[in-house]
Amino acid sequence: TGAHLVAHPDVNKVAFTGSTAAGRSIAETCGRLLRPVTLELGGKSAAIILDDAQLDLAALAEKLFVATLVNNGQTCFLGTRVLAPRSRYAEVVDLFTTFAASLKIGDALDETTQIGPMATAHHRERVESYIAKGRDEGARLTTGGGRPRGLDRGWFVEPTVFADVDNASAIAQEEIFGPVLSVIPYADVDDAVRIANDSAYGLGGSVWTGDAERGLAVAKRVETGTIGINGYLPDIASPFGGVKASGTGRELGPEALSAYQNIQSVYL
Repeated sequence: TGAHLVAHPDVNKVAFTGSTAAGRSIAETCGRLLRPVTLELGGKSAAIILDDAQLDLAALAEKLFVATLVNNGQTCFLGTRVLAPRSRYAEVVDLFTTFAASLKIGDALDETTQIGPMATAHHRERVESYIAKGRDEGARLTTGGGRPRGLDRGWFVEPTVFADVDNASAIAQEEIFGPVLSVIPYADVDDAVRIANDSAYGLGGSVWTGDAERGLAVAKRVETGTIGINGYLPDIASPFGGVKASGTGRELGPEALSAYQNIQSVYL
């Protein structure tokens, strides 16, 4: 159905949100037809924890949740690669381990639930296959990694944290689209930026710091369409979209309107 609509002669503009693989196929069709297209695709964003970050879990829990695990990890912009300075690495690993382990798993219709099920049984199997890859690649599992007890109905996966992750590994480079975080060590700010940019994607991200101006300077060096300082939440008044394999064009904000407009010049 989607392929039929994208290629239909009565369609003047295509806007797609989904996987990078599907986006590439759509872009090929639109390119052949010279049809305008905007693509909001996958992501593997970095949450950069600077050495001066205030890591108070009680104060940060809600912001960390939105930036890294909202919607059960099934959100394209999430900062699933957590970059931590070696000088505070153990502290960051403990923070995210405690944070992930504390999340309430259950019925998505229950207002107190924080982590619900995966969208399908097939997708849960895919997420679990990445958890297995993480173990096989030598990453250290600090919490989660299985199916929660007592929840036999629904396709649930425990919030999972891996430490000692190599940024070249599959769990750091490929979009899992589930509640799985990888904590990656870095030496200094230049190294953090290098690791953040060492990705096929560039959709979201965040910088966590006690100095907002310093955070802004680091954020400007990250190759991504959107990024937050001490949190991440898209604003409907600001353009949203990615670079590299995360897509082309923008949604939201006044800038998004241009993709739906044709400019005509009239000469008198």
